[in-house]
Amino acid sequence: MGGLSEENIKGVVLALLSSAFIGGSFIIKKKGLKRAAACSGVRAGVGGYAYLLEPLWWIGMITMIAGEAANFVAYAFAPAVLVTPLGALSIIVSATLAHFILKEKLPRLGVLGCVMCIAGSVIIVVHAPRERAIDSVQEIWGMATQPAFLLYVGSVLVLVFILVFHFSPQCGHTNVLVFTGICSLMGSLSVMSVKALGTSLKLTFEGNNQLIYPETWFFLLVVATCVVMQMNYLNKALDTFNTAVVSPIYYVMFTTLTILASVIMFKDWDGQSADNIISEICGFIAVLSGTILLHSTKDFERSSSFGSSYAPVSPTLSTRLCNGNGEFRRDEEDPEPPEDMCMTKQ
Repeated sequence: MGGLSEENIKGVVLALLSSAFIGGSFIIKKKGLKRAAACSGVRAGVGGYAYLLEPLWWIGMITMIAGEAANFVAYAFAPAVLVTPLGALSIIVSATLAHFILKEKLPRLGVLGCVMCIAGSVIIVVHAPRERAIDSVQEIWGMATQPAFLLYVGSVLVLVFILVFHFSPQCGHTNVLVFTGICSLMGSLSVMSVKALGTSLKLTFEGNNQLIYPETWFFLLVVATCVVMQMNYLNKALDTFNTAVVSPIYYVMFTTLTILASVIMFKDWDGQSADNIISEICGFIAVLSGTILLHSTKDFERSSSFGSSYAPVSPTLSTRLCNGNGEFRRDEEDPEPPEDMCMTKQ
């Protein structure tokens, strides 16, 4: 049966805090980037690194890391089918703060996109499955080695191998689905490993030490490997294609594959009624539609007015750390503020 258990409530609260921190971090870093550009005369988008000396940018980076930490812990308390879609709320936080703080106009369709994301998230939360009680990392290992999930892992690895060695050299720079497909496929495995690792650490802090088991360290290795691959190919995607195209495609593919992997490995939908499952799917579609709508309206706004920017959605740390300034290269920076904003002119 769906419902909010105590564990689910903890996971939802952590996921909401994560979205708030991550969404706010983009605005804080944006302010830091503008201040650094005004002082140095060189923007981060064209190779400047003055933002590394700007305290406001570091505050934004610390805020983002705090949000990622909250998201990591959320996976230890709630199912991935609940936590992952809630990552879209960071866009709403960022777009709203940008409207009031950075004076970036949010179009009416953008407001509709925000409402759709919120409505879809509420539906997902209300009908989400209860978190399954897990007693040890070895129990998770048993889930990871069941035939159905091994088939999924094998399929992912084969697809990634084909994309990397066959399609990437031929059409990687002309077809956006190649690089984003690699990121999304590896991302679904990284989230499963993150949930396994987070659960192991939670059990360890509760007094049931899981660090003595090799499975815990194996999951840590998988997380590191998948994140490195995600960062590599996401950088390639963002360097080749428009961010407004990459971000929604990546979000849709990543979230869909993550939910599929979680349903197979952790059997999130076992015991749920058909009504609850259909409601979750409808909520998920509403979140995806709202995300795409918000991105499309922000892209239109950016194309019609210089000095507009937005915080791209990204459910994983690798997405947000793909560039040093926390924003993607193809975004246009705001015009530099007047020089009198700087204490000293370099």
